[in-house]
Amino acid sequence: MRHVLVAVLAGGAVLLTGAPALAGTTTLGPYGYGDVRLGMSLKQARATGKIVPRWGARTGSCSAWALKSRPTRKGTAGLYISRKRGVAVIFAPKGVKTPEGIGVGSTMKQVKRAYPRLRFSAGGIPNVSVPGNRKAYYAFFPDEKGRLEQLSLGLLTQDCVS
Repeated sequence: MRHVLVAVLAGGAVLLTGAPALAGTTTLGPYGYGDVRLGMSLKQARATGKIVPRWGARTGSCSAWALKSRPTRKGTAGLYISRKRGVAVIFAPKGVKTPEGIGVGSTMKQVKRAYPRLRFSAGGIPNVSVPGNRKAYYAFFPDEKGRLEQLSLGLLTQDCVS
């Protein structure tokens, strides 16, 4: 009986040690998504091998990119990289959540519960300072029924999107 218990405990240890690697690829924030971090220069972000150019166009001082492992729909970007600020905004791919458990499909009620300090921009976009990263914010984009269609992580100083 003791050998079975040890085997079960050892199996549990293997599962526990495997969890952080998975969490790193499915969590947006507080500093980025996987190896792609807010503030990284274009050169640093490309060196990760995790991004690809989106449509090649620049939006003023920024360029549009996609996460290689999470392609975006035509005409959309997965992230924006600023010439001045580096990686400025990362949009949550489907299935990716914040450390607080919020992702595409979450309700605004869940967002408010996870982020009690939620506020609204002048344009009416719900947003909150990122717990654990005072230089970043989450922006939430709900549909008419209050479910998130999109979620982004951005630098407070980003100059790519409004």
